[in-house]
Amino acid sequence: MPRILNICVLSLFSLSIQAQPAETTARIIVTMGHYYGPNAPVLTLNDLTVTERFEPLPITSLTPFKGDRAALEIFLLVDNCSNCEGGPKTNELDAFVKSQPPETSIGVAYIQDGALKIAQEPVTDREKVIGALSPPAGGKPANPFAALKTLIDNWKQQTPRRAVVMITNGVDPAQEELHQNPLAEAAIASAEQAGITVFTLYHPSADYLQADFDKIYSGQVQIAHVAKETGGEGYFLGFGPLPSLGPFLEDIGEHLANQYLLEFRTAAASGTGELREVTVSSKNKNIDIMTPDRAWIPGQPGSR
Repeated sequence: MPRILNICVLSLFSLSIQAQPAETTARIIVTMGHYYGPNAPVLTLNDLTVTERFEPLPITSLTPFKGDRAALEIFLLVDNCSNCEGGPKTNELDAFVKSQPPETSIGVAYIQDGALKIAQEPVTDREKVIGALSPPAGGKPANPFAALKTLIDNWKQQTPRRAVVMITNGVDPAQEELHQNPLAEAAIASAEQAGITVFTLYHPSADYLQADFDKIYSGQVQIAHVAKETGGEGYFLGFGPLPSLGPFLEDIGEHLANQYLLEFRTAAASGTGELREVTVSSKNKNIDIMTPDRAWIPGQPGSR
């Protein structure tokens, strides 16, 4: 009997070990939010916590995107919505391009009648980028988020850090006001899986004064939602055009100059991987951070 009992105990112990879920390393980009003072605070491992379903997860590393890790790819995605005015705002985009660090590659794309049109793949040649920029040419208003998703899904990753600066009114002519937009949700999922941060700048069509203000408000809600869910920020002031893009582009540049790659351990996903809600918080009340609402969790090795 004692031998049988020992065998049973060992069997149960073996089963309990096998039942333990495999762990994996997941990654998420942390962006410094707004701060006071001339210099951004420097984040350390001790400043952050990571939780999933309120359970703390171990942080394994926090790496600033500085020095030999500063490479970045940005796509400027401009919505050629109906009769958008450009004017000095195009010059402000030129200035933003010139202000980026030399290791940053920048591409230019347009949303034309709801479809994506690539004008310039990401390059470090500033003159090529500026040559591809032009005032919005006008076109049929359409859901802009299908083009955003297409851009993300077809973006061949060359660096570990990528971002989109999207200029649009966010209006889907076919959407009912304030309802969830499936194409916006699909674009968010693609960005979160790819680790791409999206910043959005509201810019209306020239006839916005005659437009349905509920539609405009709904568009602003959508672009703010896309930015927040992907760890970026949305910018707008009322329903009219921003008086200047300059201060907001400068703010985006400041965010991009202060980003970190956070790595943590968690239970491996089933299959090849999945998006899971993860909360990254700052222990320091004086440090504001921005992160995606979900992280891509890899599956176990060999999973299909």
